[in-house]
Amino acid sequence: MMSNKIILLKEGTDTSQGIPQLVSNINACQVIAEAVRTTLGPRGMDKLMVDGRGKATISNDGATILKLLDVVHPAAKTLVDIARSQDAEVGDGTTSVTLLAAEFLKQLKSYVEEGLHPQTIIRSFRTATQLAVKKINEIAVSVKKYDKQEQRQLLEKCAATALNSKLIAGQKEFFSKMVVDAVMSLDELLSLKMIGIKKVQGGALEDSQMISGVAFKKTFSYAGFEMQPKRYDNPRIALLNVELELKAEKDNAEVRVKSVEACGGSIQTSVGALTDDVLGLCELFEEVQVGGERYNFFKGCPKAKTCTIILRGGAEQFTEETERSLHDAIMIVRRAIKSDSIVAGGGAIEMELSKYLRDYSRTIPGKQQLLIGAYAKALEIIPRQLCDNAGFDATNILNKLRAKHAQGGMWYGVDINNEDIADNYVACVWEPSIVRINALTAASEAACLILSVDETIKNPRSSMDGPPGGGRGRGRGRPHAH
Repeated sequence: MMSNKIILLKEGTDTSQGIPQLVSNINACQVIAEAVRTTLGPRGMDKLMVDGRGKATISNDGATILKLLDVVHPAAKTLVDIARSQDAEVGDGTTSVTLLAAEFLKQLKSYVEEGLHPQTIIRSFRTATQLAVKKINEIAVSVKKYDKQEQRQLLEKCAATALNSKLIAGQKEFFSKMVVDAVMSLDELLSLKMIGIKKVQGGALEDSQMISGVAFKKTFSYAGFEMQPKRYDNPRIALLNVELELKAEKDNAEVRVKSVEACGGSIQTSVGALTDDVLGLCELFEEVQVGGERYNFFKGCPKAKTCTIILRGGAEQFTEETERSLHDAIMIVRRAIKSDSIVAGGGAIEMELSKYLRDYSRTIPGKQQLLIGAYAKALEIIPRQLCDNAGFDATNILNKLRAKHAQGGMWYGVDINNEDIADNYVACVWEPSIVRINALTAASEAACLILSVDETIKNPRSSMDGPPGGGRGRGRGRPHAH
């Protein structure tokens, strides 16, 4: 008796399951990693992305690149997500986290093809990650907080390491000082909102400046304003919610909110009752020409710890990329203040973990031995990629590094400037250990997530390609023909 074929899913539904689809998911993740692979490190290249509206973005930041690539593959989206989470949580290391996850999967691909059960792999990877994080915490160097001078130097080194791989690496001394000043001027909560970044076209990068206080574009002009003095000492500030001229309300609102937070006082809706307690204070008010714009600076605000960074630069894409780079550096400095331990960058910590896990894997029997070994091998992608991007012979340098780490040189990493290896702790290539911990946990989580999927079911696209609801009008109502 023939059993009738049971149709469960809608016609045209694409289902793929088993090992082939796992392998295809792994391949998709490799493709994502290829997109950002060359941006890693001080010699990394930049990518130019043009979106649908023709807006060009030049960036070196893994998260920015992946955000702008419109990824549709469901498994590959996981890598985009971890890059974003790394960006939100720590700010830097977005390229590393993507590379690590893809490399984990690449090392595991042969085991998956041989039919090793994904759960076995996942269990070993979880163990390996725990061991790696424990090891980072053991060897990370903690920072003395009470010594302000030393802490400051450390933060500048961390900021410089973060800026090393960006477009503005040439000015990293200048900017790392500025970033540390900016973060140090905040209060305990270190809220990022308190650092305003304004971009003014024109001028050189070195003309960028940091104002400890509030700075904004001059908002209104009136007859005879040229005669007015351009600087006041200890002025009182009245914050009025009154239209002094017709202008976009958004600008004024932003200015008022910032000023209230910084200068004290409260926003008044009329000029009738201006008493002392509703007026704000600051030490110095100046009106300064920056590029083509006039800016108002309020310095020495008593209440909040705020600062404004004014970026200068030629092309618009360039100042935007500078802003993204500074954002990464600011996040790193915040992290370094909060979690006071650092590790050496430049592939040093990865090589040390790789050596540690490789040694550990030899002490355990069974399949775990192979899998933790694969994890250890995958960690070497970071130093390898740093070499490739700088045009060095990666195999040669990695062999030197393995030898050095086996002899106990635990902070040895790639020396980009001399095509060799160097003690990166001495060379001050430092980053907060939390960056590495976060990258490892996120990458291994993503790899485990992709491995644990054993079936992908895609619903068929509906017959209409356009968005529901007629596509064109977007609900704005069409004009009547009169």
